[in-house]
Amino acid sequence: MSEPVLRRGQTGPVPVMSWRPKRNRVSPFIRVLSLFSLLAVLQGGVALQAQANDPQIRYSIESRKAASSLLLDITHAGSRLVAAGDRGHILYSDDEGASWVQAKVPTRQLLTAVYFTDSKHGWAVGHDALILATTDGGETWVRQYEDRELEVPLLDVWFENAEHGLAVGAYGLLLETHDGGQSWDDIADRLDNEDTYHLNAITAIKDSGLFIVGEMGGMFRSADMGQSWERVESPYQGSLFGVISGNEAGLVVAFGLRGHLFRSTDFGDSWETIVLGSSDNPLEAGLADGNLLDDGRMVIVGHGGVVLSSENHGRSFQIYSRPDRRSLSGVVANAHGNLLLVGQSGVVTASSSGANLSNENNKPEQP
Repeated sequence: MSEPVLRRGQTGPVPVMSWRPKRNRVSPFIRVLSLFSLLAVLQGGVALQAQANDPQIRYSIESRKAASSLLLDITHAGSRLVAAGDRGHILYSDDEGASWVQAKVPTRQLLTAVYFTDSKHGWAVGHDALILATTDGGETWVRQYEDRELEVPLLDVWFENAEHGLAVGAYGLLLETHDGGQSWDDIADRLDNEDTYHLNAITAIKDSGLFIVGEMGGMFRSADMGQSWERVESPYQGSLFGVISGNEAGLVVAFGLRGHLFRSTDFGDSWETIVLGSSDNPLEAGLADGNLLDDGRMVIVGHGGVVLSSENHGRSFQIYSRPDRRSLSGVVANAHGNLLLVGQSGVVTASSSGANLSNENNKPEQP
């Protein structure tokens, strides 16, 4: 039987059938989706105004508890922080995470990932193969794409610039745009993924190309920004939920189920297993997401409140387990060097190790 779908950062498994449905086959365990382009030829304020006047669009409900509810991803939009998660909630902060404002978002679906190319242009993806876009730094969003018939959630998104981007999802779904999301093409046939295993994460590797990881140890790389792909021989046959680049050319760190973490310095030609914990007490928590911070540190988070930190390019990691054991699904650092963690508890500001801060003023951690 196949492993349960677990989006990078998802706080628990979503059960799926052991068989893999065809694109048009209905599965009772994944939200049903429908492909349509809502005013795709329109842009910016024109599209926003049209959607605002559409009575059929259900916007996310404003909630004072949105910042403490389930969030699955967080990123930078210039100096702004943007987080996304359950019920279509997208939040932004202009004070390093001390306070959060809820954005106007035309969906109530679970959002799984968010990505910005600059301080204004960003995209968020989620269930119902939904793709949202913003041109004002995340304050307002429009729907660019949705497919209810595929019943496939999108799980990650990456953009090279404001025009070219890719989104990956369950059952091998791979979408590409060359016009900022006005149109999206299904390019899954470029992958050697006959069994349509889930694609969980995509990222750019320094001076090398793009890298995708997924279910059953699936690894794919592209040296030409997604025009062609080759399968990479994987060191692991279990699901991989996240992949991050190092600050050295060709450095890849991939991770997933039960604390499995692997490091490559040659864009996936060879792999080293990074042992977490000890032989008597190995780390077995699922690892969900990670980030390369501006100071060169790699930080990876996962289930049970695990926070991993490396200062030696991923050769080894310090392990910290947060006392609340609440699962984590995303991490960035603010200008003070503190971590912004998202997951079951919403967004939490923590020290550089992942520990709770001793004050509520979001100040740098004191020695």
